[in-house]
Amino acid sequence: MDIKEFRALSPKELDEKLAELRQKQFELSRQKAVGQLEHPDDVRGIRKDIAKAETVKHERELQIAVPEKK
Repeated sequence: MDIKEFRALSPKELDEKLAELRQKQFELSRQKAVGQLEHPDDVRGIRKDIAKAETVKHERELQIAVPEKK
């Protein structure tokens, strides 16, 4: 997901998406440990999406206005 998509979510939706991403990360790490992971790149992508969601959440807590790029 793009960070703009995370910013478009409501706080409740953002929390739900974050929980969903963490669950997916857990499943991928379990598959990796067992040796069943088909796409190792997915782990990195999920980590990055979690970081983006956490960034948006923190921006909202600090009430930081992010300027839009043209």
